Amino acid sequence: MQATQSITLNINGQTHSLDVEPRFLLSDVLRHKLGLTGTHVGCEHGVCGACTVLVDGKPERSCLVFAIQAEGSSVETIEGLSADGMTRLQRAFQEHHALQCGFCTPAFLLTATALLKQTKDPTEQDIREAISGNICRCTGYQFIVDAILAAAKGEEA
Repeated sequence: MQATQSITLNINGQTHSLDVEPRFLLSDVLRHKLGLTGTHVGCEHGVCGACTVLVDGKPERSCLVFAIQAEGSSVETIEGLSADGMTRLQRAFQEHHALQCGFCTPAFLLTATALLKQTKDPTEQDIREAISGNICRCTGYQFIVDAILAAAKGEEA
């Protein structure tokens, strides 16, 4: 058994004290220690973006971050994003058919959340650049872009 290290993580506004091996990735701790399975792991190399979470408000690949590196940071997962019900962005994804299988959806939602907090009126190009690190094999991206544009404009169905 490996030596463990005690860490305290702020996940979705809640403090969690855990003993982890230094080699544990943030994605593994979120999924396997805390049961936050909305953080998906695809390629495990940081290429697909499926494991994206917000660390101090910025999109980060949780499969590339050691859990001990997240100590002292605020981490938001998809579970935290929708803790109070569906957000306008989530409703826009639903209304614009921006999801199909759903595997990549949490990462797209978190990436778009960070974009919309940073850029109040993003252009289509701004959105495409922001989501360029997330791979979707189902939608072709246009519906995702449409949904983010609609959410940015405050459009409701």
